[in-house]
Amino acid sequence: MNRMIKSGILAALLVVGGTTATLAEEISATIVAGHPPVFRWVKHASQTFIPAVNAALEGSGTTITWSEQYGGSLAKVGDELESVEEGLAEIGLVSSLFDPAKLSVQNVTYFTPFVSSNSDAVSALMDKLQAEIPEMRASWAENGLEYLGGAIGIDDYLLMTTFPVNSIADLEGKKIGAPGPAVNWLKGTGAVGVSGNLTTYYNEIKTGVYDGVIVFASAALPGKLYEVAPHITKVGFGAQYAGGLAANKDWFDGLAPNVQQALRDAATADRLAYIADLDASVAKFLGIMQAKGATITEVDDAFRAQWAAGMDNVAKVWAETLDGQGKPGSKVLKTYMDTMRAAGATPVRNWDQE
Repeated sequence: MNRMIKSGILAALLVVGGTTATLAEEISATIVAGHPPVFRWVKHASQTFIPAVNAALEGSGTTITWSEQYGGSLAKVGDELESVEEGLAEIGLVSSLFDPAKLSVQNVTYFTPFVSSNSDAVSALMDKLQAEIPEMRASWAENGLEYLGGAIGIDDYLLMTTFPVNSIADLEGKKIGAPGPAVNWLKGTGAVGVSGNLTTYYNEIKTGVYDGVIVFASAALPGKLYEVAPHITKVGFGAQYAGGLAANKDWFDGLAPNVQQALRDAATADRLAYIADLDASVAKFLGIMQAKGATITEVDDAFRAQWAAGMDNVAKVWAETLDGQGKPGSKVLKTYMDTMRAAGATPVRNWDQE
């Protein structure tokens, strides 16, 4: 009888021990970004997203060991999607802006300039649309990714040039660098648009490849662009959505539900912290650049209206092209514009209604 009791106790301990061993799990995760941590969306991946995940999993028996690969150490700007898709990284700050073919519907804001300067509203709406519109989620899944959230909202784009801009005519023949679809914003101005990104702007301006760039204040200061392009013109192109946090879908699908939720919740925390940081910095950064010798001017409504009116309606062309490919271009365009107007935005041009 004693032997039976002891055997029973031992068996119970083995079961409990086995269960404990099963519950305790250590996960390795590499997170990648093409931009360096000097840019705040990368900084918050390290300072907000990762700590939020770790805090949510504390006491659960699951821990994540992180490898942070930023600034092109694993993937260049625009290659983050492929790195995550191929399993070189489990999570990435994926720049939809630089993957217009694979993440076309995610680029709606870059085809609708002059809508809103509210980066908080733009980023919150884009996370909401991707949670609610199945076709938007599907574009991530088609590339082997699971969108987590953490929308990278970009503050109001402006023009930084080596020459003063007093009228649109001043842009005639000038070479202006711009990110991805933002090259379209230069149509009708006489400027020559050249596709580029933050990691190359400084040297391209310094060596004369560009006469200026379309950029945003929160990146212009850390990128020291005021040194080579000291004329800052606040055109009011508007806030934009440039991408967000995405995970390798096979990896994500294999995680326990509580870990999946921890990643999603952390992405939301990341977006909120990033936007709060962004909003507190824009005016400050403009002031610092001015103190360092930059000249800042803001165009009037007539200038802005003239610029917008001179553009092709690239939003309609973009939406109709996507419709023809079986993607919800017009649906996303209308939803985005309607929601922004309902939130108080007054677009200089109603791209969806023409």
